[in-house]
Amino acid sequence: MQWTLLAATLVAQHAAAQSMLRFACSQLVVERTDPLVDPGKKYTEHLHQIVGGNAFNVTMDPAQDPAQLSTCTSCSFQEDMSNYWTAVMFFKHKNGNYIRVPQVGNGGPQGKLVNKGGLDLYYIPQGKVTAFKKGFRMIAGSPNNKDTTRNKGNICNRCWTSSNENQFVGGAPCTGSDSMDVPADPKCKMIRQTVIFPHCWDGKNLDSADHASHVSYGGSRGASGGGACPASHPVRLPQIMYELMWNVTEFADKSIWPTDGSKPFQYSTHQDGASAHGDYIFGWKGDSLQKAMDAKCNLDRDCPKGGIHYQRPDKYSACTKPQQAPEQVDGWLKRMPAGAPAVKA
Repeated sequence: MQWTLLAATLVAQHAAAQSMLRFACSQLVVERTDPLVDPGKKYTEHLHQIVGGNAFNVTMDPAQDPAQLSTCTSCSFQEDMSNYWTAVMFFKHKNGNYIRVPQVGNGGPQGKLVNKGGLDLYYIPQGKVTAFKKGFRMIAGSPNNKDTTRNKGNICNRCWTSSNENQFVGGAPCTGSDSMDVPADPKCKMIRQTVIFPHCWDGKNLDSADHASHVSYGGSRGASGGGACPASHPVRLPQIMYELMWNVTEFADKSIWPTDGSKPFQYSTHQDGASAHGDYIFGWKGDSLQKAMDAKCNLDRDCPKGGIHYQRPDKYSACTKPQQAPEQVDGWLKRMPAGAPAVKA
């Protein structure tokens, strides 16, 4: 108990010393599209939850600016029309049916974030950083990865043993017992998923064929703002981190878990936690992100000197859009959405 309190205190002190944006994004839509990996395709191989500006579409033409085309954002800063998306976590019942795991906002030393599904966003600077440019996009992780040691310091899952997301559990992200595997332990009340993006840019390419080669993690791992950047990628970016709180409390009874050797909690990639990944398309209005970083704007507060403005949860959570690849994604399903449209159980 004393160590937990000490760890929470140290994290809170670190956050106070290092100004960073930390804010909530509710779900814009849950559907099988992926305009980075499969532009123009409907019913992609796995399901995503997408947050951010409502200009999100199947193609996301790099020549078009989401900041200009969006009329609302599901994120709490009204200047942020970027799009962020991740795979979805499902619970598999022993009868073979699946259901999406519900989500809650994150809590902890920096205060509770409120979202309707979705995820929590961090923009963590270390020293002087260069904001992303119009048309910038990237991916962290891979939906095809099966290696549970690859990228472990930047993509991880934590068994959250408290039923209260405000009660801090563990140390910094992707440290201690955090794993790339999804925990399968009845003691877990929640599973916190963390996806940390590269923070070094080659300074030239807004994207690359694999959506990853134009960026690099540099000399360190974890949510520190990033270490030294290599000569190949010399431009330091704000470090982006996704946090998701999957509430598994209602599935803690092992008698309903699969008996066929499969895991109870699975990402929509049909693979283990190693396949966790995140996609990002930049869409902040004008130079608002650069100003916010230069002004050391902090957490999810209004920051007049940085020109960014907080909007209330009822406002950003109301920003949604219809599925572009319509199918059943709520309630019990006979299978996870893949291939043909999902079928209600």
